[in-house]
Amino acid sequence: MPTARARAALLVLALLSARGALAEGAPAETVVVPGLRAPVEILVDHWGVPHLYARNEPDLYLAQGWNAARDRLFQIDLWRRRGLGELAAVFGKDYVDDDRAARLFLYRGDLRAEWAAYGGETRAAVEHFVAGINAYVDALREHPERLPREFRLFGYAPARWTAEDLVRIRTHGLSRNVESEVARAQVACRGDVAQDRVRAPLAPAWKTEVPAGLDPCLPRDVLKVFTLATRDFRLDTPASPPRAAELARGGEAFEGSNNWAIAPAKSATGRPILANDPHRAYVQPSIRYLVGLDAPSLHAIGANQPMIPGISLGHNDSVAFGYTIFPIDQEDLYVYELDPARPDAYRYRGRPEAIRVIRESIAVRDSAPVPVELEFTRHGPLIYSEPAKHRAYAIRTAWLEPGTSVYLGAIGYLKARSLREFERAVARWRTPSLNHLYADTHGTIAWLPAGLAPRRPNWDGLLPVPGDGRYEWRGFWSRSDLPRRVNPREGYLTTSNEMNLPADYPYARRKLGFEWTAQWRHLRIDSVLASLPAVSIEDAERLQNDQVSLPARRITAALRELRPADADARAALALLGRWDGTAAADSPAAALYETWFTRHLRAAVKNALLDPAVAPAVDAAHVDVVVELIEHPEAWLGEHARERRDALVVTTLGAAWRELLTHLGPEPARWRWDALHHNLSEHPFSPALDERERARFNVGPLPVGGDPYVPSQAAYRAADFQDVAGPSVRVVLDVGNWDGSVAINHPGQSGDPDDVHYRDLAELWRRGEYFPLLYSRAAVERATERTLRLVPGR
Repeated sequence: MPTARARAALLVLALLSARGALAEGAPAETVVVPGLRAPVEILVDHWGVPHLYARNEPDLYLAQGWNAARDRLFQIDLWRRRGLGELAAVFGKDYVDDDRAARLFLYRGDLRAEWAAYGGETRAAVEHFVAGINAYVDALREHPERLPREFRLFGYAPARWTAEDLVRIRTHGLSRNVESEVARAQVACRGDVAQDRVRAPLAPAWKTEVPAGLDPCLPRDVLKVFTLATRDFRLDTPASPPRAAELARGGEAFEGSNNWAIAPAKSATGRPILANDPHRAYVQPSIRYLVGLDAPSLHAIGANQPMIPGISLGHNDSVAFGYTIFPIDQEDLYVYELDPARPDAYRYRGRPEAIRVIRESIAVRDSAPVPVELEFTRHGPLIYSEPAKHRAYAIRTAWLEPGTSVYLGAIGYLKARSLREFERAVARWRTPSLNHLYADTHGTIAWLPAGLAPRRPNWDGLLPVPGDGRYEWRGFWSRSDLPRRVNPREGYLTTSNEMNLPADYPYARRKLGFEWTAQWRHLRIDSVLASLPAVSIEDAERLQNDQVSLPARRITAALRELRPADADARAALALLGRWDGTAAADSPAAALYETWFTRHLRAAVKNALLDPAVAPAVDAAHVDVVVELIEHPEAWLGEHARERRDALVVTTLGAAWRELLTHLGPEPARWRWDALHHNLSEHPFSPALDERERARFNVGPLPVGGDPYVPSQAAYRAADFQDVAGPSVRVVLDVGNWDGSVAINHPGQSGDPDDVHYRDLAELWRRGEYFPLLYSRAAVERATERTLRLVPGR
């Protein structure tokens, strides 16, 4: 059977042969684009990847903005509207609260400091990029029949942008840990805060305490405004079902990523290899977009969010770069005592300090504008007040500091030619906090974590704190205070959001964070890379699609000697005993294990370990706790520990077995994991569409394998096993032999449901296949499907 890489190569040959896809034979269109200084050519290849060729950088970024609007206008317009708090203007009064919440978290600081934080070229890039978006939007005003279908269905038009719009929006990125602070406080309110280890084990070893002066019994909906500001948009209707939490807020983190860099000595190519597959929520259109950029002073290709100029992961002529989240704790919830004599003030260092108020008006479709008040303390947006208790709550977050517009800092390293230049650019990186991996054509590989890291001199950031002046950030740790590693003797570097601080790192003093993604993806990737004498491009492809669940292997191995009297549990153990722990789509054992672990075992472990008063505050036991309890019950369950563990296993496993008999039928040999587990890329308008339109806009459901703890992560909802997060874009970069690189972007590059590239990559992605990520002009021309020639004009 050919490897994924070989299949991709065969696919290229077949497509080229079938379509006669030389550049001179591809369809060409000439478009007048105001603002250009010279012509720009866009060659769109067979997989929908646009390759932009400009004679100067301003035109390159203008064309990138124009092209982003061409392919993803609905998506980027919605991003802007949600971020700026302008949803109600087009979707009506039900979105006023969302708009007010978003406006609380806009950047409202000094714009000169904001632009300066990114470095010299960023402002110009953004200005040209939004000029390109506006050129496309203006053209549509003259040709409304060409509006994307979403605008026509719901009767509104795309907005024009300013450069300031792009940098003021902050609520679309990944950050942490205010939700976990609140979840931990709920445990502390009901019992001993130490019991929170069942929900969220801390690493490195750490014991947290309730800060002096904090009442941990917070309002249940204290984060309602924060959630409105940061959640993904969905166009609900009166008939829409209530929103269910897709993943437990404040519980395990599932939006992670994988990356690894292979040194020449361990590479089958003799050159470095860099692989990256960032994991995010599955939405439609895809959250990322692949694009090639080529001008005399800049040549690069890779992925970014389509509303941001440049690329954030990929390569230029000399350097490859990728990232995963490095989970620095960048948020704190502050609790204030309101002054009884002045309800518009809170107590700070023994004195009343006025709450700052900004008054704005929210436009509402088919209704009068709604006036709103936005309140702020010295720490940040005021999100909740309890007048009867004289308490109020605000959030301080690093992403309201200058220079923290999501991924915009990547422009700083696009032209890096060496580790020194790349590291100088990464020193400016602020949000999201990332494990940057680097590889260059000279053979150097490096790990450089970066992000804005608050200095908390007298607390650990794990619980809310009083806002009375005793708990203040004292600046930020610099990039030089964070770890780094260059050219390790193992011949590779890999990260998957795991706790990766070096053993000698002064974590107790710097307190970067104590909540990391579960280690299982990293352990599997590390073991595979360590076992290979030489890593090939094909090996990297297989590893990105690997579905071996180490928790499953460890749990099932620990139960091999169990011989229950219960017939259902005995049959279930027999099936699991023959299984190798691979969560494959066609696996009967995977269907049983995932149902057992997700719907039965985690809840039972939680209830066994927590006081009855505390248990309702926790959704489920953390995977690490479940594995440890199964393997070492005596460390968790006290007297008669093994008997208690066995009874818990028998009860829950028997229940899972009976559940599958009901749902998948009486023949376990015919069960399949993908009969339950599926991937759906859901359009934000989906709830408001009829069945026919919904099928047109959504992609899926696709039957898939995987689980939350395998390299090919598939984080799913327990209620219906629908994927909610995982890898949509994957790249494997052959450093120096750039045309040998491969990629996939699920489910497609286009945002137009009538375009061939809207869903054409979904099946390739499901099968673990790739297409060539072409870089040289000659290779791109051979695979060109469509040519767009942009020319200056009015």
